[in-house]
Amino acid sequence: MLLKTPKAPPPDPEALALQALAFLIADDDRLSRFLGLTGLDGNAVRGLAHDPHGLGAVLDYLLGFEPLLLEFAAETGVDPAIIAAQRRRLPD
Repeated sequence: MLLKTPKAPPPDPEALALQALAFLIADDDRLSRFLGLTGLDGNAVRGLAHDPHGLGAVLDYLLGFEPLLLEFAAETGVDPAIIAAQRRRLPD
């Protein structure tokens, strides 16, 4: 009989969104695209880290661009379906 490895609990939605924000900020091209499409500036981006609605918007941004979502998922080891599920736990 095979023993099942217990699954790790899903990441906290706010912690996951903060990881996503750090992922965007860590690369100039990703950050430029994010700023260009959202119309935000550096001060507003810093504010996202303290706002559950803003953190939800960060995950919305990732979920809306599959190549970026898959890159983030690969880097963090978090399944894209988990990212989508955790997004639903944050306010709109």
